[in-house]
Amino acid sequence: MRTLLVLCCLLLPASASAQEGRIAFQRALANDFDVPEEMTQLRDRLPSHDVTDMLLVFDASGSLMLPVPDDEGDRGPGRNDDRVDRRMAEVRIAFGGRDAQETFLQSYVSFADGTLTETRELLGRTFRMSGPRPEYRWSLSSEQHEFLGYVVQKAMAESEGSTIEAWFTTQIPVPAGPGPYGGLPGTILVVSVDGGRILYTATAVELGTNGELAVGPPTDGDEVSREEYEKIVADKLEEIEQMRSARERRRPFE
Repeated sequence: MRTLLVLCCLLLPASASAQEGRIAFQRALANDFDVPEEMTQLRDRLPSHDVTDMLLVFDASGSLMLPVPDDEGDRGPGRNDDRVDRRMAEVRIAFGGRDAQETFLQSYVSFADGTLTETRELLGRTFRMSGPRPEYRWSLSSEQHEFLGYVVQKAMAESEGSTIEAWFTTQIPVPAGPGPYGGLPGTILVVSVDGGRILYTATAVELGTNGELAVGPPTDGDEVSREEYEKIVADKLEEIEQMRSARERRRPFE
């Protein structure tokens, strides 16, 4: 009995530290630029994915994800340099779809009530939305691998016409994950949507500390409902498409 008590005392601190930490991620979004045929040279020079360094901080109550500030990010292989970033920003405005016009800022998930609070920037304006986190009907696989020193297990789900593949570890026993993804019996370290159209990959895990970041919901931006935000997005994308169509109609006469 004494031996068992000693083991429990040793395991409790380790379990507690695994319920608080920070995970560095790379987020890769496939570029959806519809560049005209006559701009083939530019189109061929644009990267296939836009890569951003992200940070997920969590404790037993919730998780917060946000981009890593530019001065802290690592300009490694696959990341865009400043010149390409500027050119891509111009192309986004002219030819990009929703992913190009919209910028993710922060997302907070409360584990207690399952709410998701997000802030996003759309064409220079910041919006904040709160509501239930998407409920993914995960199908767990027996397939397992080792990733960053953790045993990860595969899970699959279908949501709004997209196929989601996640790899999670029960060695970090909180239902956290990058962005809106989570709800598994452990923390997600890799998520792939539609075969890599959206890809989150953990690059480092540090348990037992959140650094200087507090885990809580964002407060910036104009508060709107999810339905109101989707209406705003649809209206803005329609305006962009109308301007694009007008530009195409003028082109033969320029």
